Amino acid sequence: MNNLNLQSEVRKLKKQRDALILAHNYQNDEVQDIADHVGDSFALSRLAAETSHNVIVFCGVHFMAESAAVLSPDKTVLLPAPDAGCPLAETAKPETVKIWKKKHPHAATVAYINSSAAVKAESDICCTSANAVKIVRSLENEEVIFLPDQNLGTYVAAQIPEKTIHLWPGSCLTHHKVKAGEVTELKNLHPEAETLVHPECRPEVLALADFTGSTAQIMERVGKSKASSFIIGTEMGVIHGLKKKYPDKQFFLLSKKLVCVDMKKITLRKIVSSLREMKPVISVPEPVCSRAGLALERMMNR
Repeated sequence: MNNLNLQSEVRKLKKQRDALILAHNYQNDEVQDIADHVGDSFALSRLAAETSHNVIVFCGVHFMAESAAVLSPDKTVLLPAPDAGCPLAETAKPETVKIWKKKHPHAATVAYINSSAAVKAESDICCTSANAVKIVRSLENEEVIFLPDQNLGTYVAAQIPEKTIHLWPGSCLTHHKVKAGEVTELKNLHPEAETLVHPECRPEVLALADFTGSTAQIMERVGKSKASSFIIGTEMGVIHGLKKKYPDKQFFLLSKKLVCVDMKKITLRKIVSSLREMKPVISVPEPVCSRAGLALERMMNR
C-alpha cells in the first residue's frame, strides 16, 4: 500500500473510530501531514483532554501518551509504536526520586514533562521547557530537585541564582550530542542567520545561540523575527513544520545528529494498524494517575 492509499485508509478509520490524531513536532513528515494537530507534547495532551473525540492517536513517545491518558482518563489513548520510548525519561525512576526527596527534605520536586507518569506522581509540580523558569521561580522553596534533564536544569538555575537547584544527571541523547564547534562552524557559514536552540542542549551551545527556547517558542521566534534565515538547534522534525509555515524563509539544521530515533518509529502504516486493531492502548493506573494529574494541574494553574 503506497502513501496515498495509507493516507486514505487513515482518514477512513479515523472517522469510523471517532479518533483525533495528534503528532509531535519531531514526527516523520508523513505523520505530521496526516495529523489533525501538530505541536509540543503538553499542548497536544491538553488538546486530548479538551476534545470531544473518544479516541486519541498520539504520535509521539511513551511519556507523551501517558500524559494524555492522565489528563483524559475517560478516553482511549493509542500509541502506534509501543516501543517509542525516551532515554531521557527513563533515567528517572520513582524509587530513586523518593531517595532524592529524603536526601533533600526541604526541596520541591519539579518534574520536566519528559518523565514517566510514575515519576510525575512523586513530584510536587511539572514543567515544560517553555515554562520551566517561571515554574521554579514561582515556588516558595529555596531548594529544588529538578529532573530529569540536567541541561534544562542548568539553564533554569542560571536564570534563578537565588535558589539551590539539585540537578538530576540525565540528558536528551539527541540534543546533548550537539557540540559548540558545530555551532561556530555553521554560524561562520551562515553569518546572516539567527541561531535558535532548545534548552536541552549543552550550556556551551546555548551560550552561542541568539535565542534559547522550547520547540513552540522557536517556531514563534521565526514568525516574529525580521531575519530571513535560521540555524535550528532542535530535532530535525521541526524543520518540516517551519518550511510549511514560513516558505519564504530558509532553515539550516544545526547538526545532522539532531534525529530522535524513537520519534521516527511511528509511520502511516503503524497508524493504520493501530486504528484497525485499537491497540496498543496506553493507560495509567491509580493512584499514579491521580497523583501525576495533580502535578500537571499545579503547573497549569501557575
